Amino acid sequence: MIAPALTDASTAWLAHQRALAGAAENTLKAYQTDVLGFLAFMTQHNGGSQGLAPISRVTVRDMRAWMAHERGRGIGARSLARALSAIKSFYKWLAEREGFEPTAVLSTRSPKFQRKLPRPLEESAAVQMIETVAFQSEEPWVAARDVAVVTLLYGCGLRISEALGLTGTDVPLPDVLRITGKGGKERIVPVIDAARDAVDAYLDLCPYPVEPNTPIFLAVRSGPLSPRMIQKAMEQARMQLGLPATATPHAMRHSFATHLLAAGGDLRAIQELLGHASLSTTQAYTAVDAAHLMSVYEKAHPKA
Repeated sequence: MIAPALTDASTAWLAHQRALAGAAENTLKAYQTDVLGFLAFMTQHNGGSQGLAPISRVTVRDMRAWMAHERGRGIGARSLARALSAIKSFYKWLAEREGFEPTAVLSTRSPKFQRKLPRPLEESAAVQMIETVAFQSEEPWVAARDVAVVTLLYGCGLRISEALGLTGTDVPLPDVLRITGKGGKERIVPVIDAARDAVDAYLDLCPYPVEPNTPIFLAVRSGPLSPRMIQKAMEQARMQLGLPATATPHAMRHSFATHLLAAGGDLRAIQELLGHASLSTTQAYTAVDAAHLMSVYEKAHPKA
């Protein structure tokens, strides 16, 4: 059992992350799971409940034992790297507060893993996806709703949570939207005519009033629309189009970035449009674009 002092410390650290680092709630939940899992392992590994003093004396050997235990449970390198990052952040904060040396934890090397490249759609496939989503519901206003959401994902590079978070105060859609993304980070996103027209078409058909403080996109029974409904409409559309399982709502955002880059968009500008905290995240799209160019080259110049 984890000692109360450690539980309290992890709770205080999470509150710090929420208040000062601006971490999103889903991120905080992942942090909590990772850190408490680590503390539980160390408690059992060292034979009983431990307070702050024993946990401050974690060694390199202890860290190796924890990593081996996680890999033995089937935890992949990517997930283990994420957990280690959370644990290092917790230990750095705890060491500054309690006055101990966290070198053994902070010096632990993260497992290597190959970063997955974004899986965008071809431009024609992205357009076909929007057109085909329109035929997934017999109810005209629902079809128009789904088209409007998917158009916002592709046309403005929004996350699905951001699109579904738009409220009546955002309509009619202005030339630019002020979007609050992950970690409470705010960004300005231009609105293309196609997105504005799609939202207007949906609102003209929607049977429910959209109030200033209510979501624009509503479910069949007038409540807030669940992301799952858009995922389901896209699943049906991609099967009809013969597209892979990677053709998800988030793939439309990837497609927005990749197609913008291919058209000569500036990487820094794309970073701002997507709301990425780090340029390295956005740079993944350069690898996608290069991979696409190589594919085109190989088709044009087949090996003898």
